[in-house]
Amino acid sequence: MQNMFSSIKMATKTRVVFGGSQVFKTCASQRVMKWGNVDGNQSSVSCTRGMSGKGFNVPPSAEFVARVSGIATMCKLPFQETADGLDAAFVGVPIDTGTSNRPGARFGPRHIRAESSMLRSFNGWTRAAPYESLRVADIGDINVNLFDLKDTCKKIREGYRKIVATGCIPLTLGGDHTIAYPILQAVAERHGPVGLIHVDAHADTSDVILGEKIGHGTPFRRCVDEGLLDCKRVVQIGLRGPSYSPDNYEWSRAQGFRVVEAVECWHKSLVPLMEEVRSQIGTGPVYLSFDIDSLDPAYAPGTGTPEIAGLTPIQGLEIIRGCRGLNLVGCDLVEVSPAYDTTGNTALTGANLLFEMLCVLPKVKYY
Repeated sequence: MQNMFSSIKMATKTRVVFGGSQVFKTCASQRVMKWGNVDGNQSSVSCTRGMSGKGFNVPPSAEFVARVSGIATMCKLPFQETADGLDAAFVGVPIDTGTSNRPGARFGPRHIRAESSMLRSFNGWTRAAPYESLRVADIGDINVNLFDLKDTCKKIREGYRKIVATGCIPLTLGGDHTIAYPILQAVAERHGPVGLIHVDAHADTSDVILGEKIGHGTPFRRCVDEGLLDCKRVVQIGLRGPSYSPDNYEWSRAQGFRVVEAVECWHKSLVPLMEEVRSQIGTGPVYLSFDIDSLDPAYAPGTGTPEIAGLTPIQGLEIIRGCRGLNLVGCDLVEVSPAYDTTGNTALTGANLLFEMLCVLPKVKYY
C-alpha cells in the first residue's frame, strides 16, 4: 500500500505534498490521523491519503504544519517549473506597467500567495474537493519586462501558449488587467473564440488611452479587434463609476455583450443572475476574469482604481460559484495592489476567490 504513494521531504521538513502524500512537522508523540503512519523520524510524521493512483497534490493541513512556515506558494501547494502533468496551475503575472492610476499590482501575486496559507483543502459550503479531483501546483511567475509593456505581453502570450498546450487550465494571479489580453490570445489560439465572464468596476474596452492601445483599460477592446471573444457569450458584471460619456457601456452592448451594472446588483442575491449567465454561456469554452475592484473598496481597498458602491464579497462568491458546470478554460484575479491595504485583507480576499475558481473547474468532485 505504501508503495502507491511518494513522500518527498524538504530540507526544512516543514511541508511537502506530492503523490497524494502529506509530510507534517510534528512531534512523534502527537496523535496521528487514522490514515497516517509514523515514519520513524522523531521530527516528522508522514501521512498518506489514498485518493487516486494519479497522485494529487494535497496541501498540508494547518493542524500539522504552521501556516507561517515554508515557502509561500499558492495554497502551500508544491512548486513545479512547467504545467506538464497538471490539470490546473496557479501562475503569477507580476506587472503594473499598464495601470492608469495607483501602481503596485506587480506585488499582487506574492501577497496573494502569502495570504493563501489561510486556505484549506475543501470548500466548506459547496463540499468541493479540488485536490481529490485535479492535479494542481504553483508554477511560479511569468518573467515579465517591467520596462516594456508590449514585450511583457509577448512574454505572457508565449508563456501561456506553453501552459494551455499541455491541457492545463491556468488560474492567474495578477498583475494589472492588461494581462487578460495576451492570456486570451493564447487561450483562443487553442480553443477558438471564447465566452467571457468579466467581473469589474470598469468595462476595459477603451480604444486608446494617452495614445496607447495596450493598457489595463483596453484589453477587451483588443480581444474583440482580434476575434478572440464569442461576443454573444460575453457578460460584464459590476460596472460603475463616473464615465467619459453619457452611456459608458454603449460600445460593449453594440458588440453583443450583456452589461450588468453594479446598481442592478445592489441589495440582492446574484444567484438568479448567474442562472441566466449559465444559459447564455452554454457549453462552449469560457474564460473568467475577475478584477478585485469589482468589489466595493470598503471590502477591497488594496487596488489601483477603486470605485465606490460596488459588489460585496458574498456577491463575488455567488458569481464564481454560479460558474459551476461551465466549460471554464482559464481564470484570473487581477489588480490587487497590496500597498493600499495594510491589513492584507484585499490579498486574502483575492486568494479566497482564486480558490473558489479552482473549485468550479470542470471535473471537480463534490461530496
